[in-house]
Amino acid sequence: MATVAGGNRSAEPERQRPATAEEQHKELHESDEEIFSQLDSTVFKRFFFYASPYKKQMVIATLAVIGFTIANLAVPFLIKIGIDSAITPKDSQMLLVISGIMLATAALYWLTNYLQRALISAVALEVLYDIRKDMFLQLQRLALSFSDKTPIGALMSRMFGDVGALQEMLESSIEVIGDILTLIGIVVLLLILDWQLGLLALAVLPALLLIRIVWQPIARRAFLRMRRNSSIVGVYLDQNVSGMRVVQAMNRQNENYYVMEGKVRAFFWSAVKAARLGGILMPSVELLTGIALAMVLIVGGGRVLDGTLEVGVMIAFLLYVQRFFEPIRTLTMHYAVLQRAVASGHRIFELLDIPLELADKPDAQPIGDIKGRIQFKDVTFGYDPERPILRNINFVAEPGQTVAIVGPTGSGKTSITALAHRFYDVQEGAVLLDGIDVRDVTQESIGRVMGMVLQEPFLFSKSVLENVRYNTTGATLDDVIQACKVIGAHDFVMALKNGYDTVLEQRGTNLSVGQRQLLSFARALVANPRILVLDEATANIDSYTEQVIQQALRKLLEGRTALVIAHRLSTIRNSDKIIVVQSGEIIEQGTHDELVEADGLYARLWTTTYSSFDDIAANADTLITGPKESAT
Repeated sequence: MATVAGGNRSAEPERQRPATAEEQHKELHESDEEIFSQLDSTVFKRFFFYASPYKKQMVIATLAVIGFTIANLAVPFLIKIGIDSAITPKDSQMLLVISGIMLATAALYWLTNYLQRALISAVALEVLYDIRKDMFLQLQRLALSFSDKTPIGALMSRMFGDVGALQEMLESSIEVIGDILTLIGIVVLLLILDWQLGLLALAVLPALLLIRIVWQPIARRAFLRMRRNSSIVGVYLDQNVSGMRVVQAMNRQNENYYVMEGKVRAFFWSAVKAARLGGILMPSVELLTGIALAMVLIVGGGRVLDGTLEVGVMIAFLLYVQRFFEPIRTLTMHYAVLQRAVASGHRIFELLDIPLELADKPDAQPIGDIKGRIQFKDVTFGYDPERPILRNINFVAEPGQTVAIVGPTGSGKTSITALAHRFYDVQEGAVLLDGIDVRDVTQESIGRVMGMVLQEPFLFSKSVLENVRYNTTGATLDDVIQACKVIGAHDFVMALKNGYDTVLEQRGTNLSVGQRQLLSFARALVANPRILVLDEATANIDSYTEQVIQQALRKLLEGRTALVIAHRLSTIRNSDKIIVVQSGEIIEQGTHDELVEADGLYARLWTTTYSSFDDIAANADTLITGPKESAT
């Protein structure tokens, strides 16, 4: 959403446990096994849909392939004419003509070869650009439930590895067309030159077809297994790089090394098996080529000796038979590429076909300017609808009010704020903004009126200026500086090497946690949302920085509706309303004083947390100076 100020929502404590990497890959394995029950034509239809805008280039490339094939097939026939002209009737004039035609054929060969490769490469890059663009857009639009469950490494594998396999197939597709045309042309020419010898040369094809029938399903599974194991390696690598601090803190380097070694070795052997299977056809084709040439040489040579076959025809036959198996060899290699591309295509389109759980209604309208009234009306919600984690949630935050939500870990506090922003849809009830159901308005408009500052401030590898105005690109440098001054971030920003132009490291790791959180506050202030959600925004900040932020929050929250989640009860003591949540239900509502007097859960939390501090404050002098001597 446009005004999300930062945070890693995947770490929310009250979420149900996301699927582990092993479970994800089990699901991936099952889906991958199912996809080949479909026809491969499904992938090609989807793929050529992306290629359809470039029909003109593809038509020209196809015409170039036809010209290339003609030039390729003409050479043995011209050699046949030249040899026969040299032997009988020894026509030197014809030899000159044939030489000139061969030079023109060579020029045509070069030109058409260049055109087909240049055009198909350009089309391939355009198509891959469109596919990656759609994949990125899909990832941005999918509900958070998808990103919660899906390892980043698996997505990266699809975005780059699988799309790369499609690129390889695209760039070789034009060669496939040329090879098929070459095969058809050679068969026709062989039968024209001598149909009996032609049938003899083609007699080895049934054996090649039988080998292909046996090999194809085995190779398909092998290539699919290789892609799946590649994805598993990517997922584990991403988890370890992202969690490097934890890995080193827990001294898990050796253990993780052995786990990674096992995953890489599994990928290695699956790749080896795929490569071996991919290499079976090539020697088979070479063997069949030798058999066909031997049969033509024996039978055709005998006919040349007894005068029933011209020498030129015999030489042309040998050249055509050799050339006949060349496209078969290249088609064999292309088939391995095709197998990888089909597996990758299914995985890509599987991602693109994931339904949008939170799609706007056809008649959804922007919410427009609002006063900022939030109402939860009989809301029941669960990440798994069969197991609700919020039940019958009812409360109202009036415009300009600060409503705090407190409760034990896992009680559903963050889920409430996520529903307010419509990161998820409720199963029962409704969430209303100024009396309008959030499901009846566009999600983009909700993002414009609501900002969030989360426990884990997320900063991008951009300059400080770009991070602070990340969701308000129209903000000027003066707007950013003013926001940072209000929040208390200006001084440390100016102390950086390049001030507001300083480029932050990954996730802003060249700043302290408190400094990163201050910038996320400044980001929210620049966006100027009507409603502000603070989800544990001061949890990782030291006491001194918290005092700075508390002062800034008074200005930040002024005139805005705020939902505040906090474990530090001191930070929400002055809230207009405090909602106490336990086990997914609201058990208390009221002001701080009212809830303390009620002597319920909030009172126990307050007493448990702060009674010891009250004793310390009451005896501060004793703690600092020691016990005083009696006056008597």
